[in-house]
Amino acid sequence: MDEGHAAAVSQAGAPPPRGWRAIFTVAQWLPGYRLPWLGADLVAGVTLAAYAIPVSLAYATLAGLPPQFGIYCYLVSGICYALFGSSRQLAIGPTSAISMLVGVTVVDLAGGDAARFASIAALTALLVALMCLIGWLLRLSSLVNFISETILLGFKAGAALTIALTQLPKLFGVKGGGEAFFERIAVLAGQLPQTHFVVLAFGIGTLALLLLGEKYLPGRPVALIVVALSIVVLTVTPLGAMGFSVVGALPRGLPDLRLPGVRVSDVDGIVPLAFACLLLSYVESVSAARAIAQKNGYEIDPRQELLGLGAANLAVGLFHGYPVAGGLSQSSVNDKAGAKTPLALVLASAAIGLCLMFLTGLLTNLPNVVLAAIVLVAVKGLIDVRELRHLWRVSRYEFAVSMVAFVAVLLLGILNGVIVAVLASMLLLIGRAAHPHVAILGRIPGTHRYSDVERHPDNEAIPGVLMFRVEASLLYFNSDAVRAAVWEAVRRAPWAVKLVIVDLSNSPAVDIAGARMLATLHAGLAEAGAILRIVAAHGSARDMLRAEGLEQQVGHIGRSASVDDVIAAYLHEFDPGAPASPGRP
Repeated sequence: MDEGHAAAVSQAGAPPPRGWRAIFTVAQWLPGYRLPWLGADLVAGVTLAAYAIPVSLAYATLAGLPPQFGIYCYLVSGICYALFGSSRQLAIGPTSAISMLVGVTVVDLAGGDAARFASIAALTALLVALMCLIGWLLRLSSLVNFISETILLGFKAGAALTIALTQLPKLFGVKGGGEAFFERIAVLAGQLPQTHFVVLAFGIGTLALLLLGEKYLPGRPVALIVVALSIVVLTVTPLGAMGFSVVGALPRGLPDLRLPGVRVSDVDGIVPLAFACLLLSYVESVSAARAIAQKNGYEIDPRQELLGLGAANLAVGLFHGYPVAGGLSQSSVNDKAGAKTPLALVLASAAIGLCLMFLTGLLTNLPNVVLAAIVLVAVKGLIDVRELRHLWRVSRYEFAVSMVAFVAVLLLGILNGVIVAVLASMLLLIGRAAHPHVAILGRIPGTHRYSDVERHPDNEAIPGVLMFRVEASLLYFNSDAVRAAVWEAVRRAPWAVKLVIVDLSNSPAVDIAGARMLATLHAGLAEAGAILRIVAAHGSARDMLRAEGLEQQVGHIGRSASVDDVIAAYLHEFDPGAPASPGRP
């Protein structure tokens, strides 16, 4: 175990910080900083900067902004995240999905005005920062957990195809066009006879180099090497005169601090855009941070991540940027390069700042097809074919849910796809909660225990007795479904049911509606000549049932009686000739 890992483990067992130290996480890791870590953080920072510059240029063009805006995002976001974030290796910057979301949405809001476009993008980042602050204050970090990973799997795959389609025209050297996914396909197909084959060959070669570097040189700044080679090739060979589209001259120097030139009230639709960016940013950031933290033996604070992301987005909103997030790819680069603390992010920002002041002229001949290739390689990681196959094998229902999000992104676009994904997650959650599994129980042969007959058909039935267990809390939105399931089981029983036993051992809570449903069920069964008994209710559930008068109606609701006890008493009292339970006299 290295020193950084040992320190992480020791701090993980320490009591959580309080007061201002809990907010400014830099006050937690900086006092214990060790000089031997500086070399590792410096190497990681320079490596991250080398990775970030070409990627941020590509993502900025994907967002419809001048290339330098992507560099500005990396320049300031890492510094601010280092002050508030809880991850030691998470790298903050523009991501492909958010860049695409900003690009396709803001273009309609800006009305063709480039300055307004940049202002709306920056204002979106400020709104994300405000929403992060509100979420942090109200402790809403857990709400994002309600977005299903299954839904996100389909959404990411749809977003990847959408993003890739926007870059393919650059790869073929044609103009492209169209708004919706399938319209873009039709436009590209019509332009294929105009393919610029020199550009296409250059782009395919770039893709091959990037893929080979990703496979054989993981964690290395392969993209920067490819960018440098492409600039040299276009500068010193005749290819530069063969119609390549290039980035052009970038402004030298650091961005100035200023507020966006528009207000929220001036832009219809910016709030949904900011909310969608927040969802993507937070889910992606926390997922990446948890993966990196688990590998390095410490834990992150999901609530604190809201504050870290809010600070990062506040900074980019004030310095000509657009919403940022913590991505797994750049964080893996930072981690594999040896980052020990968030100081690596600060050093990466310093390296990027030096490049902005002295080296922007070197990027003039950077071909746009290279940026397109970088984006194409980056977004392929969003399509998790292995996990989709696993879903298909394990749960066709979950696979279908994932495909809903996938198709929604393709048909409706990324912004509406985010909304559909959120709604689908909520509907999936509500649907499952509203229709809990009601297990009809049978006695496990040779024992006093009872389990689900559907899963274990060899379980023994007790003539005249129906036993069921609700696999969820019994609440107002599912009580009718539970009652319907019980009556259906009564109707399907091969004999006249005389005793119905409710096992509440898997129901942590029962509300008023749930208690009244049981009272109604008791009354209906009584009219049919059957009795109802309740066993294994939790303490709070017993309190609710007693408050609603169930104990006076169905008998004692204790904590010790079991299904087998009620059956034994029933057989002794109402059916003395029936065989006793195994092992009972």
